Amino acid sequence: MSRQNPSFSAAAAPVVYCFGAVHMDTIAHARELVRPDTSTPARLTSTPGGVASNVARALVPLGVQSHLFGACGEDATGHSLADALWRSGVQAHLIKRPGHATGRYIAFHDPDGTLAAACVDDEVLETAPADLFDDLFQTAAAGQHSALWFADANMPAALLARVAEMAPQGSLVLDGVSRAKVRRLRPVLQQAELVFLNRSEATVLVEDALNARSDRLPDIPLRDLADGVMELGPRSVVITLGGGGLFLAQDEHRTRVSALKADVVDTTGAGDALIAGTIAGIARTLPLDMAVRAGQQAARLTLEHTGSVAPGLSWEVISSQAE
Repeated sequence: MSRQNPSFSAAAAPVVYCFGAVHMDTIAHARELVRPDTSTPARLTSTPGGVASNVARALVPLGVQSHLFGACGEDATGHSLADALWRSGVQAHLIKRPGHATGRYIAFHDPDGTLAAACVDDEVLETAPADLFDDLFQTAAAGQHSALWFADANMPAALLARVAEMAPQGSLVLDGVSRAKVRRLRPVLQQAELVFLNRSEATVLVEDALNARSDRLPDIPLRDLADGVMELGPRSVVITLGGGGLFLAQDEHRTRVSALKADVVDTTGAGDALIAGTIAGIARTLPLDMAVRAGQQAARLTLEHTGSVAPGLSWEVISSQAE
C-alpha cells in the first residue's frame, strides 16, 4: 500500500489544528517499584500534557505550524500552561472557564518506565459546552483550507460533534483516548479520514455490531476488528498493539506493521507521538503507510526519553529512519 491518500490536500507550509485535552502533567519517575500504602522515592517533573496538547507540541519540531484549542481555568496553573505552550512553539488558543480549575494529570511510573497508576482532573473540559470553540472557529476557517484537524475523545460528545461539523471535508483525524471515552467517536466516525485506536478501544467501538460485551472479545481477529471499525465510517484506521506493533486499514487494504525496538525509559506521550509523526507525514502528502512508519519512529524516540516530546525529535530524523 504505497499510493498517496487523495483525500488529504498538500499544504505549502503544513498546518494542523488540534482540539481536546490540555492540562498540566506531573510525572513521578519512581526509583523503585511503586507500592500501595507507602511513599516511594521518585523524581518529579511537570510539563504540559493532554492528548491534543502532546500532539500539538510534537508537531512543532516536525516542522508543522501547530494550533491548539482547549480549555483552562482562571488560575496560576492555567497561566503557566499557556506560557509553556507558547514557548514550545504551539499557537495556543485556550478558553478560560471561570469557576473551573485548569486540568491536572498525575502519573506514577515504575523504574522501567511503565505506568503504575495515574489520576486526572479534567472537569474543565468534561463539562464544556458544545459551543466552547465557536468564537475560535473563525481562526481556523481563516487558515489554510488544506490544514488537517485533529480531535481527541477527551472532549464531551456534543463538543466533539461540533468540532467534526466544522472541520473541512477530508481533514479530520481522531483519537479514541480510552475505553471509557471512545464511544464518543461513534457519531462522528463517518466524517473521519483517519482514526487512531488501541485494540481495546476498537473492540468497544464494534461490540454493539457484534452483539457482545467487549470484555468477552479479547481474541477477535485483527482484520475482523478493523473491518468492524471501518464499517462505522472512517476512511482509514490505525489500531495500535503496544509491543505488537500496529494494524493499518485503508480502503480495501489491511497491513500488519511490526513494532520498532526501543530502550524504554518513559511511556508518557508515545501514542501521541505516533499520531503527530503520522499527521506530519500526511501533511507532506506521504502515503498513509509511509506516514505511519514516520509516526512509529517518533514514538520510538519518545519511549527512549523522559517526557512526551523527545529531545532531538525532527522531521529529518524520523523520515530518514522510516525509509
